[in-house]
Amino acid sequence: MAVRMYHLVVDAHDLSALARFWCQVLDWQVLFEDEDEVVIGADEFAMPGMCFVPVHEKKTVKNRLHIDLTPDDQAAEVERILALGARRADVGQEDEVSWVVLADPEGNEFCVLRPKKSLTD
Repeated sequence: MAVRMYHLVVDAHDLSALARFWCQVLDWQVLFEDEDEVVIGADEFAMPGMCFVPVHEKKTVKNRLHIDLTPDDQAAEVERILALGARRADVGQEDEVSWVVLADPEGNEFCVLRPKKSLTD
């Protein structure tokens, strides 16, 4: 198939701040920035990236799409991301799940999974 995921687009109120939060979380860099778009990625040739675009309305419901992160050390990574400005989020998950649900500074939920080695792990 001749298609690849290019980037994930995220609606944001403060594009620059949210992009920089995700740069810190992912150890990525800002690749392009203007008032209508901020693009981040590992480098300009590593796909996919993330693109932050302006939105005026507030987030009102749980995301229908979210990011899953898999660190080497789940507990340490959760604490690091919380220190960057994330907060814990409840989307109805049970207490015994193996992932931690967080929300970025604008309320977009994402999960920090236990360490994984493959997409089927």
